[in-house]
Amino acid sequence: MNILLLGKNGQVGWELQRSLSVLGTVTALDRSGGASASGQPLCGDLSDLDGLAATVRQLRPDVIVNAAAHTAVDKAESEPELARTLNALAPGVLAQEAAKLGAWLVHYSTDYVFNGSGTQPWREDDPTGPLSVYGHTKLEGEHAIAASGCQHLIFRTSWVYAARGGNFAKTMLKLAKERERLTVINDQFGAPTGADLIADVTAHAIRQVFRQVQGSGDGQGHEQGIYHLVASGQTTWFDYANHVLALDGQGKFAPHLAVKEVTPVPSSAFATAAKRPHNSRLSTAKLRSAFQITLPPWQQGVDRMLAEIHP
Repeated sequence: MNILLLGKNGQVGWELQRSLSVLGTVTALDRSGGASASGQPLCGDLSDLDGLAATVRQLRPDVIVNAAAHTAVDKAESEPELARTLNALAPGVLAQEAAKLGAWLVHYSTDYVFNGSGTQPWREDDPTGPLSVYGHTKLEGEHAIAASGCQHLIFRTSWVYAARGGNFAKTMLKLAKERERLTVINDQFGAPTGADLIADVTAHAIRQVFRQVQGSGDGQGHEQGIYHLVASGQTTWFDYANHVLALDGQGKFAPHLAVKEVTPVPSSAFATAAKRPHNSRLSTAKLRSAFQITLPPWQQGVDRMLAEIHP
């Protein structure tokens, strides 16, 4: 299997380099691009739409995995055109080229395509209603992929973290060493989801799709579409913070931390350029049924990440 991976140095992209390596030959690119075996330049910059198309045509991959995006949610409010190029136009180009080749496109989207109302987990076919430029452009990217007619898997996820790079848990630990009191939002609900889990499920799904294609002799329609991919369970940022800081496992703050109190506050306590959804719960029933997988509780992944950054 010939795989083109974009966004190799992001949190999910870094883990995908590992998980996809067992499936075949992976050409992994970041924004700076690279060169093919024959020395031809390869483009990994989502803002270079012509370069992206040329790279796909040159490599002729069986699968394109796009883990690159404009993910700076607040910054997107002040640079909507760039966000649209990276999150909507570039996936559309990749999808069009995939359709021409008969290749699969794997793409990642977000809970931000929903308006965050209610308390029920969002299903894949629920009405969308993004509140931000980021959410609007990610939804436009989903639509562009579907309109291309290419074979595709779109995984919507949320609250992504990894041991590599910055994340909420690391921020909480840093602040807890410096301050006696922290205030954390308690009216947004979701499931912290590890980049390693996303990467492993991606590889499993690709493997299963191709097994079905080979078994039927037909590459059309097998499991393609949108799936919600998050760890099981739910929490708030406030409860997430308390879980991270209770490193002794007894519900007390670890002794090496300065923090004495974590106070819950509403989202309105923090002014942000982009509005966040309150309800980021995503139903994973479709994913679990289609690919016969079990998704671990969010605490399990977070604990593994904490052990990795604080052995």
